[in-house]
Amino acid sequence: MNCSHIREQFPALSQKVYGKPLVYLDNGATTQKPRQVLDVLQEMQGGLNGNIHRAVHYLSVQCTERYEKARTTIREFINAASADEVIFTSGTTASLNLLAYSFGQTYIRPGDRIVVTGAEHHSNIVPWQMMCKRTGASLEVWDIDDSGAMDPKKLEQILDKPGEKPKLLSIAHISNVLGLVNPLADIIRIAHYYNVPVAVDGAQGIVHKKVDVRDMDADFYVFSGHKLYGPTGTGVLYGKEKYLEEMVPWQGGGDMIEKVCLPTGTTYAPLPLKFEAGTANFIGVAGLGAAVEFINGLNAFDIEAHEKEITTKAMTALQAIEGCRIYGLPGTYYGQVYEKIPVFSMSIEGAHPADIATLLDKMGIAARSGMLCAEPLLGRFHLTAVLRASFALYNTLEELDYFVESLQKVLKMLR
Repeated sequence: MNCSHIREQFPALSQKVYGKPLVYLDNGATTQKPRQVLDVLQEMQGGLNGNIHRAVHYLSVQCTERYEKARTTIREFINAASADEVIFTSGTTASLNLLAYSFGQTYIRPGDRIVVTGAEHHSNIVPWQMMCKRTGASLEVWDIDDSGAMDPKKLEQILDKPGEKPKLLSIAHISNVLGLVNPLADIIRIAHYYNVPVAVDGAQGIVHKKVDVRDMDADFYVFSGHKLYGPTGTGVLYGKEKYLEEMVPWQGGGDMIEKVCLPTGTTYAPLPLKFEAGTANFIGVAGLGAAVEFINGLNAFDIEAHEKEITTKAMTALQAIEGCRIYGLPGTYYGQVYEKIPVFSMSIEGAHPADIATLLDKMGIAARSGMLCAEPLLGRFHLTAVLRASFALYNTLEELDYFVESLQKVLKMLR
């Protein structure tokens, strides 16, 4: 893959930090944006700006067309059956909160159970806890083992407990800490055998894997635009139409209205607008559409090969560092293959992650330290913080080498 050509399309990557060329390795938190996205944002913010779905004037019509074109682009990108199954939100967190509220209000009753895994981001835990508190349901955890994998037999035990079957399983496609690709096809197959729908947090998955929601048979799939080389404040909730039709709206007003009556009798717009209240972030959504078009213009096989090469070399180099432990090792567990994307969370004996990240920053390297919004997962390994380096399609092998060399220099200072 021609990384140089790709990098030329990302202006942010050419800057210097403390006099050093930027090596951006915090892509698990947010990615940089290509010119194709920046140009759309500038064009619309600078002139092509009219509220959508409301007026007949030129600006409104043009912005509406951009917005709905993005919906069609994303429908094709994830292979949804209909554009009506693509709901725009402000991000993964908003999508999960929408789902927890609307699914909960529609289907959940006191005594029901919701299942999450022990490897989830806070955004795939807290909304379900809030929903359980509202409805009287309970949250059950399918835990991970020391490798970060999950035993499918334990899932079956949870799903097949006497009494009420769980009403939903919510699981990450890829852990933002471990970087392991969960075997979703098998997991969803097991859940569906017990008639349990599955929601997938795809914040990391959509970036590193080709997602086909119909092939994986996910009932819901959510992701953010800003992790997919798109604008912040954009996201998607995909849901099978049969659920979205039955689910109550999350918010009221604006585009989600069909007819308003007093004192009662208000009716709601059909899908997808039923879940898109208020003024949409139509400029951001157009930018998200441009980001997907940018990705569609690249060779998916080249990207996958590039990321695999980085992952293999990084694992070898980092594991050679004395006292360095990588969390989330690829392998076959319980008869299921767990691939790894180029996301490396680590602890290193004798050095605190925050100190390492601070010194790396002075060398021009942007890496993440802390709990990574996954306190229960880190607690599983008796940790309060890790150092994370997360790579994207524009990161080079030379940047990996520089990161490893710089990390070794930092450790000499700290230990």
